[in-house]
Amino acid sequence: MHPDENQQVEVVAFLSDPSAYGIDAPVEVITTHSAHVFLADGLAFKIKRAVRYSYLDFSSLQARKDVLKRELALNASAAPEIYDRVVAVTREAAGGLALEGTGPAVEYALRMHRFAREAELCAIADAGGLTVDLAGQLGSAVAAYHRDAEERSADGAALIGEINEELQEALGGMGDVLNCGRVASFLVAAAQAFAKTAPLLSKRTAAGRVRRCHGDLHLRNLVLIDGRVVPFDALEFDEQLGTCDVFYDFGFLLMDLLHREAQAQANAALNSYLQATRDIGGLAALPLFMALRAAIRAMVAVQGMAGGTLAEPAQEARDYLELAAACLAPVPPRLVAVGGLSGTGKTTVAARTAPYLTPLPGAFHLRSDVERKALFGAAPLEHLPAEGYRPEVTAKVYARLMDQAEQAMRAGHSVVIDATFLAAEYRDAVQALAVRLRVPFDGIWLHGATVELERRIAARTNDASDADAEVLQVQLKHRADPADWIRISCRGAKREVAARVKAALLPE
Repeated sequence: MHPDENQQVEVVAFLSDPSAYGIDAPVEVITTHSAHVFLADGLAFKIKRAVRYSYLDFSSLQARKDVLKRELALNASAAPEIYDRVVAVTREAAGGLALEGTGPAVEYALRMHRFAREAELCAIADAGGLTVDLAGQLGSAVAAYHRDAEERSADGAALIGEINEELQEALGGMGDVLNCGRVASFLVAAAQAFAKTAPLLSKRTAAGRVRRCHGDLHLRNLVLIDGRVVPFDALEFDEQLGTCDVFYDFGFLLMDLLHREAQAQANAALNSYLQATRDIGGLAALPLFMALRAAIRAMVAVQGMAGGTLAEPAQEARDYLELAAACLAPVPPRLVAVGGLSGTGKTTVAARTAPYLTPLPGAFHLRSDVERKALFGAAPLEHLPAEGYRPEVTAKVYARLMDQAEQAMRAGHSVVIDATFLAAEYRDAVQALAVRLRVPFDGIWLHGATVELERRIAARTNDASDADAEVLQVQLKHRADPADWIRISCRGAKREVAARVKAALLPE
């Protein structure tokens, strides 16, 4: 124990006493490797432990004060519901301690508002409540966090290169737990992926994609407050570790979801993030980023065993390494178009199909209704006037879809486009794109009885589509179903239709 930590014993005892806060209820104390947290009624107070490790030094009072102030600065704007201020624990004239008293400071604490542990996203996920819709909110929340994060000039390739080198050295000595052959295979794949991606990573620095990010972005550090996803507990003690490519930051969350076998949620989070950021080029680096994040977790799990042979952490470490390898598995992209009249359920089918298309975490889902709104600077649920549906606007929408699909596939990612594709020229265009990029193409054509389509359109709520029964009638008059696309009935429950499409695209 560091000498200064001995001096903290009195402070810890004081903050563990309900009388310090003027309450009667017991104070819950949580101790981690670097902090003590005191849960008192509706508040939480965090002090940094007076410790010194190879990667942090909190041994002085000034250092602890500074890092708490940094933690507040990093988190307060994104989580004002949680973070309040840094307060002093003072030595009063009578010799006792006080919280925010008038005497000299002997310790500093970060004052926060508590939230229910059941509201943490990890708890929600464990309870089976992490829906696809909520996962979409995750992606949007992270996008907003990154939008406001400070840009940094550090070279993205150099940052990832250092991480890769550390992993190469550390994992190389963990073959007895992780399997020497699997470790060697992963390290070769990681080195090759980094060499291929490094030029892009440097370019992304110039494009403002390297920022002072969260640094520790997984489900345990996200909470649902009043229906809003709130990131908290950003990595505060190391500016270099907190400075990274935004997709590397986001890749931690995606990897965490994949590790939990929540692939549909990971795909939903990815697509909402891409919709908000339009950072399609980042997809080229995503496999490496997720792989490194998973490999780091494997490394940490082995290190936590401290030379022991505990079966559970050893298996967890191997699972993380398997996920890391899967993220780097060479899988060519493919293009899927889902077309049909309004009301056939194209968007639902596309969204439910995208997670199953490789590479991880599933395909980039492009939707004509959303892209049309984006052309006008409108929100997805905002209704467009009639001029938003003129033929020349529709042509721009399809051109936009093709352009973004091409960007994603050139980045090595699969794409699902959902649009009516009623005109042969647009069906020809999407197939021509696949031919030009030399990727497999599948056209899915959904069809159903007119009365059923009318019923579905009338029942829509909170949907980006502006199509109504009148639009459907116009479509019916000018329909020309493609002969060379896979025809699938939209009759039945959404999950049944999606299952038929999945079976057509991914036959066992």
